Amino acid sequence: MKLTRIRDAVLPRQRYGYPLYGSEELTFLRAAAQFNSQLMDELRQHIKPGITTGQLNDIAHQYTLDHGHTPACLGYKGFPKSICTSINDVVCHGIPDETELAEGDIVNVDITSIVDGWYGDQSETFLIGDVSDEARKVTQVAFDALHVGIHAAKPFCTVYDIAKAITMFAEARGLSVVRNYQGHGIGREFHQQPGVPHYPHAPTRKSIIAPGCCFTIEPMINVGVPETFIEGDGWTVRTCDASLSAQFEHQIYMTEDGPEILTQTENGPREGHEF
Repeated sequence: MKLTRIRDAVLPRQRYGYPLYGSEELTFLRAAAQFNSQLMDELRQHIKPGITTGQLNDIAHQYTLDHGHTPACLGYKGFPKSICTSINDVVCHGIPDETELAEGDIVNVDITSIVDGWYGDQSETFLIGDVSDEARKVTQVAFDALHVGIHAAKPFCTVYDIAKAITMFAEARGLSVVRNYQGHGIGREFHQQPGVPHYPHAPTRKSIIAPGCCFTIEPMINVGVPETFIEGDGWTVRTCDASLSAQFEHQIYMTEDGPEILTQTENGPREGHEF
């Protein structure tokens, strides 16, 4: 059995059903996540009323190529663009097009980059101009729920622990957690084990987050019902009741001392931020 060393501990790489990454691999994971964070900060400057989601896609695509890296979303399972842009009642996987961002919108921008064969992945919801109280609330709760989930992530915790913390937090504020989409392991592959649902159900009690695991937490929070549907394009996911949805995502590496956020941007919101 192949082993990986984390500090003084030697852990079996596949004991938990997913790869465990040691210090050498963590260097590559950090580099991929750091570039992805820089890309998000680059896009941040352009996200304002009047810009189209297609223009944001083009900026992200060119920035990635200019730095010698690869936009992971482009062509992934047939996805036609380099980033995902999800406006208002679009939960995730929105396809950039000629739609202009308008005053009062909220938009989630989800970006993933491949750097030297390693993946960086994150998303952030942006308020466009002056938004409604409802839009601000769902954005705030989604952001705070992400950090509640990160705090629940401890060495050898279960995915259930993370999911329960997120769901209890969101539902206590009158909002719902999407169940059809989840976080995931990440590293040499875009999506790998473990799966990280954001709602607690029995199988997640047996899924352990061990030191060396790299994964995402990315709760999608709805104002209304948690149910969603996929549009005819095969990608765009909307809330069934047309209510607003917001999401934030970080890529996490579990150390022996706790979670390390790999995708914290220089200019983006940090824990405690108020929208």
